[in-house]
Amino acid sequence: MKETAPLQLQLERFLPDDGYAGTLVARVWRPDVQGPSVVALRASGVYDLSADYPTMSSLLDQPEPARCVHLAPGQRLGSVQEILAHSDEALRHLQKPFFLAPCDLQVVKAAGVTFAASLIERLIEEQADGDPAKAQQVRAQMVAKVGTDLSALKPGSPQAMALKQHLKAQGLWSQYLEVGIGPDAEIFGKAPVLSSVGTGADIGIRADSTWNNPEPEVVLAVDGRARIVGATLGNDVNLRDLEGRSALLLSKAKDNNASCAIGPYIRLFDASFGLADVRREQVDLRVDGPEGFVLQGMNSMQFISREPQDLVEQATAAHQYPDGFMLFLGTLFAPTQDRDEPGGGFTHKLGDRVAIRSAHLGELCNRVNLSEKAAPWTFGLRAFINNLAARGLLAQRAL
Repeated sequence: MKETAPLQLQLERFLPDDGYAGTLVARVWRPDVQGPSVVALRASGVYDLSADYPTMSSLLDQPEPARCVHLAPGQRLGSVQEILAHSDEALRHLQKPFFLAPCDLQVVKAAGVTFAASLIERLIEEQADGDPAKAQQVRAQMVAKVGTDLSALKPGSPQAMALKQHLKAQGLWSQYLEVGIGPDAEIFGKAPVLSSVGTGADIGIRADSTWNNPEPEVVLAVDGRARIVGATLGNDVNLRDLEGRSALLLSKAKDNNASCAIGPYIRLFDASFGLADVRREQVDLRVDGPEGFVLQGMNSMQFISREPQDLVEQATAAHQYPDGFMLFLGTLFAPTQDRDEPGGGFTHKLGDRVAIRSAHLGELCNRVNLSEKAAPWTFGLRAFINNLAARGLLAQRAL
């Protein structure tokens, strides 16, 4: 990028529509201690809870996390507006506290092909062999053969299995249809522990990718006992050309430096917000390009093909996550709007401003950069544990 435009992070968009009515918890980088702190967001400011809960994992594992937040007074670090303003990566040289991704020790998982529309787009990627120039033609052919409305199908149902056999007989079966309408969901590792970036940070695409897009999603916060205790937003940055060439390149398409954005905070389940609200949430996306291009989209959770609880149960059926995990629920949104030339479709440009927002979960806002040029991930588990130990937090409370 020749120059870095400010993200213009706005408090009214950062907060949920109901302001501070819910229980909002986040993580903040504190330059004065050279490490992260778990914080509560309140109308009176941002409060450091690390003396009671040194990790987000330890807070979420409490029997009643929301109640614990309200009982912990914490240390005030500043106003929400101040810390949000310094969260733009272009301003982090000022050595002021800024928001991080709200998860820490949790494994970051993602569920794929959970919406009918995204299923069609995965089929198109595969049939186009990762070439965006072929996508428009393949899309027309695929819709004519498969249709666009698979939303009435319950994955794994007799009707879905009958469609599977019909498509196989026509030579149209695909690995994406298998996880889209079959009994087993696609659940994969999205990012290493502690590598996710938060609001205001750059998000990364690989320099060798020529077809890529944002994926606006709801992300569940699941504790070490597999309880869903809250939710946040995420951008499962996707390299369509790499995954389209081969599903075996999924890790290369999904897990790159700065390619996983989560935030801006976790809204814990309480009287104001619960799983039923997650199931009805609408996530809006807006991409503003440096050349004036605007892309808008929407991901409506009411159209998800699999229940969020079922996805959590599938993720934990044969594996345990003692520190909890974050689970991206997939997206309805797949951009087809032409950006540069007719039939060329959409792909990111460096400097794109990507804003993902919902009524209950606020706004996650990031700027697109190359993974190779985004701030390198250096603060891993060893650095995290050493930092907590140096601050005396390990002696006070368990992780």
